[in-house]
Amino acid sequence: MSKENKQQRNKPLRNAPPERFQPKVLMIWMLIIFGMISLYLFTDPNREQPEEWKIREVVEAAENQRIAEGTIKSNPKGGPGWSEIQGVLAETGPDGERQEFQATGRLTDDNLERLQQTGVFRELPASTLLTDILITLLPFLLIIGILYFLFVRQLRHAGRGAMSFGKSKAKMLSRDREKMTFSEVAGCDEAKEEVSEIVEFLKDPKKFQRIGGRIPKGCLLLGPPGTGKTLLARAIAGEADVPFFSISGSDFVEMFVGVGAARVRDMFEQGRKNAPCLIFIDEIDAVGRQRGAGLGGGNDEREQTLNSLLVEMDGFDAHEGVIIIAATNRPDVLDNALLRPGRFDRQITIDLPDIKGREEVLNVHAKKVRLADDVELAVVARNTSGFSGADLANLLNEAALLSARYGKSEIHNEDLDEAREKLTYGRERRRLLDDEDKRVTAFHEGGHALVQAVIDDGYLPVHKVTIIPRGQSLGSTMFMPKKDVFNHARRRVLNQICCAMGGRVAEEIVLDELTSGATGDIRQATKIARHMVCDWGMSDLGCVAYGENQDHVFLGREITRKQNYSEQTAQHIDAAIREIIDRQYDRAKQIILEHRQALETIAHALLEHETLDGVHVREIIEHGEIRSPVRPQPASRDPGEPVEKESDEAAAKKKNPDEGLGPETSPVPA
Repeated sequence: MSKENKQQRNKPLRNAPPERFQPKVLMIWMLIIFGMISLYLFTDPNREQPEEWKIREVVEAAENQRIAEGTIKSNPKGGPGWSEIQGVLAETGPDGERQEFQATGRLTDDNLERLQQTGVFRELPASTLLTDILITLLPFLLIIGILYFLFVRQLRHAGRGAMSFGKSKAKMLSRDREKMTFSEVAGCDEAKEEVSEIVEFLKDPKKFQRIGGRIPKGCLLLGPPGTGKTLLARAIAGEADVPFFSISGSDFVEMFVGVGAARVRDMFEQGRKNAPCLIFIDEIDAVGRQRGAGLGGGNDEREQTLNSLLVEMDGFDAHEGVIIIAATNRPDVLDNALLRPGRFDRQITIDLPDIKGREEVLNVHAKKVRLADDVELAVVARNTSGFSGADLANLLNEAALLSARYGKSEIHNEDLDEAREKLTYGRERRRLLDDEDKRVTAFHEGGHALVQAVIDDGYLPVHKVTIIPRGQSLGSTMFMPKKDVFNHARRRVLNQICCAMGGRVAEEIVLDELTSGATGDIRQATKIARHMVCDWGMSDLGCVAYGENQDHVFLGREITRKQNYSEQTAQHIDAAIREIIDRQYDRAKQIILEHRQALETIAHALLEHETLDGVHVREIIEHGEIRSPVRPQPASRDPGEPVEKESDEAAAKKKNPDEGLGPETSPVPA
């Protein structure tokens, strides 16, 4: 045999089939184990063997009535007439135990007749070797059969699972299943332009390659929760005519070290087979956190998975044609090596939608619900500043649920208003408050509304004041911003602190008592004042940032909190915060003293009607009384309580809003 043939013979077959699970081998081992167990159980070395008698002795003992019971069994193996006799003596042993005996031999017809006449012996049918074996092995065969159906099939699946333990869990999305396009994603036009360029590159790569452009390797979608990152990825899957794999970042992390890295390699191997393709990793911060983070760092499974991901994306043996699209709302915890160019070439920020984006999102979701003719989505978009796409979808869903609960056939403005207040402040809770608690709450909320109505310049008008408990509060003063807030002016943040102090000042002046109802107001005012001093440079300490020590230990930061200013500076910071709050407290106190009668009128109106609109507060300040009609508040209904369905005339009347209400106080959500 030549040397080449020997090498070819010793060379392992590349396409050899993997070893399969053999249930026969397991059954053989189980038979051996049960056989050993049966020998141990049925062979008791401490058990006394029955006394051996002769046939003649048995006959004599039976005729003398010394035998209590016995059996006669023919044994053809010994020859013709050969029998086995077993029995128990009537008398017991010295210790009260049973005395057994056995006899084996040729039993004549005369002896058999004499034994039968005693009436204590009974004959058993003759047994064969086959029946003895079946009787002995039948219990074990039943046990083995039960174990086979219970465990062997599971072991087969476990064997297959063990073979695929390091396989990727990425799912390939079908092109015809729940296909979504960019037209169904609203509120993020710039992000759609960025990702649509990737889709266009996949469809016509030569258009970009003519001028030297190359396909980006990674695209990272950043943004707060609910802004539509995963929705945009699904739209990319619907637009791109290439294979699309979807996987979660948590699918890589396992208890065993090396499994996540193997899944990453297998995922890219599947991608290379289907190149060009897209792979979407949702919540990549589960596997892409900074290496060495925490107390003592670590060489754990997550870091091995991240290392494998870094190498596959742009390592020594980089591969083209596989584009990674990842989404996260925690970009600050990601590893720097993951964010560099060559891995995630594009980082697309999907922020909260503006007023135009919110209107587009509402138009998309409004196709699934029935809106009344008086509902203007542009007004709803203006009054939902700070809402994400998921919040807007939830708003319409809550309004639909409320409308169905009240027996309506369409969603009206008041349903949207109630849904917005429920999502923002919590659901109304009709607590049984006594007159004293209601009076304290009325003056507290009246102080907030009065101060804000006096100092407001049209930027943040009062929308509604209520003493009905919502969430954790006993009352609420709601505002409706005229536009989206992108910048904080010093005058306006001071007005917010002044308004927050209005409730405590009203309690002090009118009730001559301090309560714990101002806890949230004090906390919020202190937070704003600290931002003004430490972050925004709006104090006498100058434009110096004093808030750079807010890093977390388990994000790879310093273990101890680093103090980058002296103790004397810390005292100046505390004094500056205290000065800002004290000045606004005195300012709110002066406003309430000048409008003491208006505060009394607002509080009494709240005790009477429970809820006032912003236009009513302004009328009290300007004219001393309420001139516009006050809408009656509907009683809170149980979801399971049957509601009478409204008539067509009542539904038609609800389409015309109250004429006395201004646009900022119309029953639409803020």
